[in-house]
Amino acid sequence: GDGGAVFTNDDELAKKMREIRVHGQDRRYHHPVIGLNGRLDTIQAAVLLAKLPSFQDEVVARARIGARYSELLKDVARVPVIAAGNSHVYAQYTIEVDNREAVQKALQELGVPTAVHYPIPLHLQPAFADLGQGEGSFPLAEAAGQRVMSLPMHPFLDEAMQDHIVTAVRKSVQ
Repeated sequence: GDGGAVFTNDDELAKKMREIRVHGQDRRYHHPVIGLNGRLDTIQAAVLLAKLPSFQDEVVARARIGARYSELLKDVARVPVIAAGNSHVYAQYTIEVDNREAVQKALQELGVPTAVHYPIPLHLQPAFADLGQGEGSFPLAEAAGQRVMSLPMHPFLDEAMQDHIVTAVRKSVQ
């Protein structure tokens, strides 16, 4: 994690340790090995302790905001589906759209930031190449990787800002 240190004079070992430290990535969204992200330094721990009293309220707010996004966008984008008896904390709010790049560009012009998380499915990552599941093995995952994008999501997103985002998405998708 962020609080430790490792020393080596072996360049290959140093490269492998750096990759493991960042989810196995050697560059953004490219994973030649299986890695982890277990960072929690003292300052992060202090922030976590300070946020614990409001954690449940933020979970409830995220669920409310996510449900509202889904209701308002279900006719223009593929939205998350929460199975009965389950809940979602919406670390991100991710939708699927056709022509993602054009939609993202239009949203940017309307002042709405977006992000793409995990555009390359696991079976196409080098870390899993030895499993022999190449391109075409999981077409739904591959299609989702080309279509997903995340909208602004945080527990303090008010309805006016969410309405602005939804209006921009609706304009951008058409």
